Amino acid sequence: MRERLSFEHIVSAIGGVFDSQEDKRDAERCSYKLSDAGLGAFSVFYTQSPSFLAHQQDMERRKGKSNSQKLFEMVKIPTDTHIKNLLDPLEAGCLASVNRDIVQALEREQVLKDYQVMAGHYLVALDGTDYFSSEKICCKNCSHRVLKNGKLRYRHSVIPPVLVAPDKNEVISLEPEFILPQDGDEKQDCETKAAKRWLNDKAQHYPLDKVIVLGDDLYCHQPMCEAVLSKEDWHFIFVCKPDSHKTLYEYLALDEPASFTQTVWNGRFREVWTYYYANALPLRDSDDALLVNWSELTIHRQDTGELLYRNSFATDIELSEDNVPDIIRFGRSRWKTENENNNVLKTKGYHMEHNYGHGQDNLSTVLLSLILLAFLTHTVLALTDKKYQAIRSELGSRKTFFDDIRALLRYKLFESWTHLLDFMIQGLEIKLDSS
Repeated sequence: MRERLSFEHIVSAIGGVFDSQEDKRDAERCSYKLSDAGLGAFSVFYTQSPSFLAHQQDMERRKGKSNSQKLFEMVKIPTDTHIKNLLDPLEAGCLASVNRDIVQALEREQVLKDYQVMAGHYLVALDGTDYFSSEKICCKNCSHRVLKNGKLRYRHSVIPPVLVAPDKNEVISLEPEFILPQDGDEKQDCETKAAKRWLNDKAQHYPLDKVIVLGDDLYCHQPMCEAVLSKEDWHFIFVCKPDSHKTLYEYLALDEPASFTQTVWNGRFREVWTYYYANALPLRDSDDALLVNWSELTIHRQDTGELLYRNSFATDIELSEDNVPDIIRFGRSRWKTENENNNVLKTKGYHMEHNYGHGQDNLSTVLLSLILLAFLTHTVLALTDKKYQAIRSELGSRKTFFDDIRALLRYKLFESWTHLLDFMIQGLEIKLDSS
């Protein structure tokens, strides 16, 4: 396991960020450090246990120490109210450096090599998602929507970019771009504006020289495509629907696109994959229209003719029969941001949409940043830590793993995260590969 990618190093980095923040409180009246609040929240998300801190307070009363101190480097265990009050004034992006350092360490340790495609390019998927919604609770950073009944629904949204690869189950979370009111802009912020900000401001902090940006049909418009192409050796593959690209499809109808088929056995029956492609089509109806290259994949069941899948993509990469299958395979990887990222964050224990605390300033965004870091930390360990990998493989399901972690941390005091893993390996009688 690489030291800078260890659980202990990541926890120390998070604590260091919080302790470096400006603290305007009277030092003599402070019961808790900012790092106690930040790491306290992180520990709840990392263990997927809303009751983690309460259990650790009970353990401290019984044993004089707790896993919040041993594993998460907290000095004192703050209450939920203290955590919310301490984190609310912090800047929304205060944890960005931790995310960047982790990804840079993954690159230095050659872990990111497995995510490279097509001559060393990385696939970065962009997709906006809501993580808070209410008709009653709001803050100065909320967006809002007018409902049919005239009431306002307040919400928070974010673009959590992820590094994906067609053959990798794990996605690597990059620094999020929050959809928030922007200084000097009278209109509400939106997903496309936030995506451009990420490209212009955040992307430069990552060791990703060659990138293919993936996105749904919302991103497939000229300003967004041009924003991607303004970066050297960056490309795009965006979903391209007929209803929103009438000009492109009108030109496409003038000449039948090239096509070819492949027969694929899916383990149960044969599928017929038909690829279509055409180059140099205008993206919009204007004299300065960007020329893009279009491809489509349809999948039919061979024995019944049933249509199983159909989708189209636009890209700046010139298409041929040799590369169309790969380009579409890359484009379809976009759904990993929904399945392996957003869905996991919302339904697999991280409870991304749960209102852990809204605050008046930035509490909601700081808590979401900690959720994303907790998810990223588990991803890093799954990619780099042999002990973690062995335990996850032996236990099988995600649920069993976290159930065991919660139970062990509630009843037994561990000296470190490594001590916890060693205890589980011994109990499960796992034989580690010494290579």
